Amino acid sequence: MDRLEIFRNIASQAGRGELVFPANVSASIKLQQALADPDCHLEQAAKLVMAEPLVSARTVAIANSAAYNRSGGEINNVRTAVMRLGFRTLNTITTSVIVRQLGRTISNPAMRIKSAQLWEHCAHVAATAHVLTGKLTNGDPETAMFAGIVHEVGGFYLLSRTDEFPGLLEGGIEDWAEYGEKMIGRAVLKKLGVPQPVVDAIESLWHGVRVLPPQSIGDVLLLAKELSPVPSPLQRSVAEAGIGGENLVDDYVGDQSLRGLLDDSEEQIRSLTAALLV
Repeated sequence: MDRLEIFRNIASQAGRGELVFPANVSASIKLQQALADPDCHLEQAAKLVMAEPLVSARTVAIANSAAYNRSGGEINNVRTAVMRLGFRTLNTITTSVIVRQLGRTISNPAMRIKSAQLWEHCAHVAATAHVLTGKLTNGDPETAMFAGIVHEVGGFYLLSRTDEFPGLLEGGIEDWAEYGEKMIGRAVLKKLGVPQPVVDAIESLWHGVRVLPPQSIGDVLLLAKELSPVPSPLQRSVAEAGIGGENLVDDYVGDQSLRGLLDDSEEQIRSLTAALLV
């Protein structure tokens, strides 16, 4: 079976819902489902989070980031962090751990590097989308951050299958864009129970054209991707795509320069990105 046929088969399996997840990812999905239970209260949520070290560390880190810690008082325990963040953000954090875990099962060094770069890209996009949504649109920053975290989840799934199919991505990324991104992405988003508004935002990102000032979360996602200092290893660079991202920061959003807005938001974006990378 040649590489392209393998790629098409994986995409077809994903489209039918036949997804193969590592054991650690399956455990985190169960945690996600437990937290989503309407009967799950604060104390129970804190105990569930404390049982998962990766989720615990990221929860405390994000609660202490400049985007969430406006008072400056440092939080050093999970229960207080959960109280500050709330269940929606906690669900986002759990999902971010699931996405990251998909890459941590890879044994091929080159694919592990791609996965690490992809996660760094997603962290930048999620943090930037969170901040810009609050400043530029009437949309919900929490939804934007969640969308930024999961917008490349199909790529993480594909990378997690490269141990089973060595050489899958050796021929470049064109087949991913043509045969896999949307089909695999939609399937994994469905498996993770991603809400439809987030799916809609990601769908608009796949098909979108830059709109300034952004009007929707999909618009903000596209802008955040172009602004990310770390490109996705599964997509052509901004320069290759001919979008002209080098001059993007000199554009204006309303009566404010994008550069000025980013400068004003630098610490919030930086600290939130760092917390997501914990």
